[in-house]
Amino acid sequence: MNVSLHGKRALVSGSTAGIGLAIAFGLAEAGAEVIVNGRSQERVDAAIATIRAKLPGARVQGVAADLGTAEGAAALFEQVPQTDILVNNLGIFEPKGFFDITDEEWRRFFEVNVLSAVRLSRFYAPGMAERGWGRVQFLSSESALQIPTEMVHYGTTKTALLAVSRGLAETLACTGVTVNAILPGPTRSEGVGGFFAQMAEEQGVEVEQLERDFIAEHRPSSLIGRLATVEEVANLSVYLASRQASATTGAAMRVDGGVVRAIA
Repeated sequence: MNVSLHGKRALVSGSTAGIGLAIAFGLAEAGAEVIVNGRSQERVDAAIATIRAKLPGARVQGVAADLGTAEGAAALFEQVPQTDILVNNLGIFEPKGFFDITDEEWRRFFEVNVLSAVRLSRFYAPGMAERGWGRVQFLSSESALQIPTEMVHYGTTKTALLAVSRGLAETLACTGVTVNAILPGPTRSEGVGGFFAQMAEEQGVEVEQLERDFIAEHRPSSLIGRLATVEEVANLSVYLASRQASATTGAAMRVDGGVVRAIA
């Protein structure tokens, strides 16, 4: 299968590192013009340089804006008035016990993880429908189905994204715009990698051992027995953005290493 996205523009929120950066690279590799986003110009410039170093000639631009705020979204809309592919990747996580999560933290998680995706989809999807083609993706998580007790607020926002994704897919039925959610499992992203590195240093063990212990103790249902790579998650995103994925919409697609014990 030859996935070609030449002639298409893609916007990936929160794409200066981790899964978002891998998706941006994958889309650029498939020929799309890609808009990278992050909160600081320094991070955006570094991400663009990383993509171009691996893919000379890539059509990639950047917009520095905090999409966890309405003001940041408005700044993005002014610079990028339309896109063909929207990947709502922006998200935050933080392990914290349920009884320690404040109202302010609940609001922050919803602003960043849910409302950022709602704002971007509300702005860009109507134009896709008018043009008769588009792709909208929401980066959810296996935590949407198996709420982690160590971060209930995170899992709740990822469940909310599943509802938004399905609702938008039905709203855009028969328009040529597909809407899907992607559910990664434990993935060796920058954020997760930093978290494990800090824990490994505190406990005086190797990072690789800590990762194996985490899978064995906290995700024992994993069928691959390891963390996924960001590239493995990005591969699914690139496929869902393709013309070949035209019949896949309203779906929650797992790339979780088999963590979720379900057949549907």
